[in-house]
Amino acid sequence: MPRLLDVSNDVRAEIGDDEADRLLAGDHTPGSYDCTSCRTPGDSAQERTSTVLFVGDETAVLAFAHAGCLPSQVVQVAEDQLQGAVRSVAGSPEPVGGGEPPVGGTQAVLGVTSGLLLIAGELHPTLVIEPTGPIARPGAQPGGGDDFLPLLIEQGFMPVTELTEAPHALPGWSVLLAMGQLHAVLQPGTGGTPSQVAWWQAHQPLQVTDGWRAAANKTHTVLVCAAPAGSIGRQPREDLLRDALDKAAANGRLVAAAMPLAGT
Repeated sequence: MPRLLDVSNDVRAEIGDDEADRLLAGDHTPGSYDCTSCRTPGDSAQERTSTVLFVGDETAVLAFAHAGCLPSQVVQVAEDQLQGAVRSVAGSPEPVGGGEPPVGGTQAVLGVTSGLLLIAGELHPTLVIEPTGPIARPGAQPGGGDDFLPLLIEQGFMPVTELTEAPHALPGWSVLLAMGQLHAVLQPGTGGTPSQVAWWQAHQPLQVTDGWRAAANKTHTVLVCAAPAGSIGRQPREDLLRDALDKAAANGRLVAAAMPLAGT
């Protein structure tokens, strides 16, 4: 039976025309599925459904999502993250993990904290990103300083001196929520690449609270704040996280951007 399936040009290019046509004809497409984003049931025979292709170094996984949750797209992910996603689909629990920095030449880990920030009377779902150590530019000599914030500013993040209004949107970027968990922060592809690539990606899918997800679904936007190593720290409560962000902003050690939410 033909399916109400969206297969983007990027997905078609990866899987080939023959496989794409078979999917559209319903040969290899399940009628019912669990949405890879919101994890609620879907039916490709009754409602618009997106094909989402997760591609790692050696593995590719084709998933299905409500068209209203995710557009059909190719998502480049680390091989270990993709294997973790496969285990998550199978029902195996996954611990919260960090991610590797996509900028700079230093192999530091990026710590990511999710929280709700009250700005101008509205709760904003927020991700706070802080490396475990200094981030240097590619090719820089060791001990040359921390270029994390300058690199992000060059990418379009804006310096923040006080959290009195939400930051501007960063075109082409988005926050990917798949299978009900945080998977990546995506940026535009480079060198003519049409699809987005991961700027930050979780080693293991990152859990977010129901309140955070509800706020994100309401605004369809996530605030991403970033600060150099040692600026924020691991804060056990959202009020303490806010205090640390306010202090970092006042000291000129905070950048931020707003990004659309991909998924629910």
